[in-house]
Amino acid sequence: MNYYNEKRDFIRMRVETAVTFEYEGQTFDAVCIDLSSTGMQIETDAALSLKQGESLRVLIPSSHAELTSLQADTQIQHLEKLDNGRLSVGLAIISMQ
Repeated sequence: MNYYNEKRDFIRMRVETAVTFEYEGQTFDAVCIDLSSTGMQIETDAALSLKQGESLRVLIPSSHAELTSLQADTQIQHLEKLDNGRLSVGLAIISMQ
């Protein structure tokens, strides 16, 4: 049998949920593709000139009254232009509120 060996310290969960992020005082829409305790990957249509090392604040809203929304201060680790014109952004979570 072939077993997949995860190379990350923390497993990422696929979530595919709508999020917003703040960049230079403006708010943009995105989709969170996956999430772990130390990072996340988002995709956006926003035409921005993001750079590795820059900071973004990401808000994942909660649809349940018992659960608060997740707000994370993050740092861009990698960027990739996708074939569909979207931008994939890999983020390290610096802190969560």
